[in-house]
Amino acid sequence: MSDYPDDLRYTSEHEWVRLDGTVARVGITGYAQEALGDIVFVSLPEVGATLSAGAVCGEVESTKSVSDLYAPVAGPVQARNDALDANPELVNSDPYGEGWMFEVTVDPESVGELMTAEQYEAQLG
Repeated sequence: MSDYPDDLRYTSEHEWVRLDGTVARVGITGYAQEALGDIVFVSLPEVGATLSAGAVCGEVESTKSVSDLYAPVAGPVQARNDALDANPELVNSDPYGEGWMFEVTVDPESVGELMTAEQYEAQLG
């Protein structure tokens, strides 16, 4: 079994996308949260902001470093996981569940351009 859920799509910057109709839920991968270490702060895009695919849209701060968060797809932000304000460690404990970051309204075809779990795992080397 892969460490990367097959129902998600991935970017080379270690974000994942779970598509539900026209809503893309976004987070960072298990690989990314392990590399960062203990996450202490997450800066997320504002609801209503329009993101461009590949553009920086936030930050993830750990005890080791600060990393940019990239938008894997383009579209308006419709929700953000405000639970991360008080509990940023959710990204470490449950990166594909409670540690999600934000949701974007998207053209579903744009998500198909992202990597599959197999492709993502292969590029990690």
